[in-house]
Amino acid sequence: MCLIYVDHLTKRYQVATKASGLGGTVKHFLNRQYRNIEAVRNVSFQINKGEVVGFLGPNGAGKTTTLKMLTGLVHPSAGIARVGEHIPFQRQTAFLQTITLVMGQKQQLLWDLPALDSLRINAAIYGLSDQVFRQRVGELTEMLALQGKLTQPVRKLSLGERMKAEMMAALLHRPQVLFLDEPTLGLDVNAQVAVRNFLRDYNQRYQATILLTSHYMADITALCQRVLLIHQGQLIYDGNLEQLLGRFAPYRQVTVELTSIAQPQALASYGELETLEGCTASLIVRRDQLTQTVSRLLADFDIQDLTVTDPPVEEVIGRVFQAGSVD
Repeated sequence: MCLIYVDHLTKRYQVATKASGLGGTVKHFLNRQYRNIEAVRNVSFQINKGEVVGFLGPNGAGKTTTLKMLTGLVHPSAGIARVGEHIPFQRQTAFLQTITLVMGQKQQLLWDLPALDSLRINAAIYGLSDQVFRQRVGELTEMLALQGKLTQPVRKLSLGERMKAEMMAALLHRPQVLFLDEPTLGLDVNAQVAVRNFLRDYNQRYQATILLTSHYMADITALCQRVLLIHQGQLIYDGNLEQLLGRFAPYRQVTVELTSIAQPQALASYGELETLEGCTASLIVRRDQLTQTVSRLLADFDIQDLTVTDPPVEEVIGRVFQAGSVD
């Protein structure tokens, strides 16, 4: 069942242009000129109910603008966007009750009040009864491990606890569509894992649909089988994450620990020398040359340890964005 439908979605912004100096300022004041910037250009995709989809792209690629159009915060310049039966920019009450938008760099909880007070305000906004409010707060408190934290002023919570409380406030009305923009931004490793586990449990328990942007690839690999890649406002890939990695990582990372320091130029003939720190070197080797290269290394060098791993996901995705396409 298609829950999110996007067809040739486009957003253009008019930006004023101004020459430098006093003359440019006067001309800008008397006869202002503009240029159009396409933040999002002809983006099309569909997401089914219950899917968790990663939305990836470098800074300025158009991810947040797309999320804002899908939540009705920004009116599209062209194209179609539907969430369920709703047109997002119409901002109908029934639509707002089915979605939520969590932005890691924004907060909705009142800084000097306990989180529980802000949750009561949210419950009143969404018309939740006291019984439903208590039941949902109890359920989310257990899922997020926030026992004993909701009565403390928000400013006294740790960053991880605050992000969990923000997540609770965003999900109190039990939305079926979650738009998450960097939900683990700035969190330590343990807090990131806790948020990922919670999102996985929420998705499985309520069959919620999640569109997730993150610069932490561990968020994507832990939660998403499917990814959307956007580059300079255009969608360049929509498909399985593992297939993407297999297609754009036709190489392996070979790490060797030598008994003595080798010259970089000596190792360069065995693959792409990525790092050389002391007696440990990291090489990028094509898959079809892996067996031959490892045999040569073992024969030519006195090696204490050798490991072969897949390259980091961040590196593979980075190469895709550097290429600007998947062709």
